[in-house]
Amino acid sequence: MAPAGRLAYATARMIASRRPFTAGLFALALAVGTTACGETASTSKFTGESHNVAQTVSDFQSDATAGNGKKLCQNDLAGTLTAHLQGAGGCQAVLKNQLHEVDALNMTIESITVSGGAAVAHVKSTWSGKNRITTLTLAKEGSRWKISGAQS
Repeated sequence: MAPAGRLAYATARMIASRRPFTAGLFALALAVGTTACGETASTSKFTGESHNVAQTVSDFQSDATAGNGKKLCQNDLAGTLTAHLQGAGGCQAVLKNQLHEVDALNMTIESITVSGGAAVAHVKSTWSGKNRITTLTLAKEGSRWKISGAQS
């Protein structure tokens, strides 16, 4: 594992031990980001609300790759998640300290299930030659879907 990969993995584990709610999200953003190629997740195979959920995942990928904590906090992450991060120094500050490891985040949306104002997206990422499936939970806030949690 490259030094950056070890650091990302260690950081994700540290977050996991203190904040299980956000562990999968940071593991996704950090662990796979150090070696991926950075294409945006395709939304074309999804329609209706599933397409909107897929667009949020794609936006998350783009914003994480760009290291844009402001867009991640305002546009991609649910209010419950950003409120949770306030206790750790604020959403943007936490992300700034974590996302500097992300060169490019490569994800493929495998499936999406929508039920009312909640959705689940199964996302495949590749890091160090190994595929990982992460389950993202999303909540509808107003007219937008936002990521409310993740589990690897």
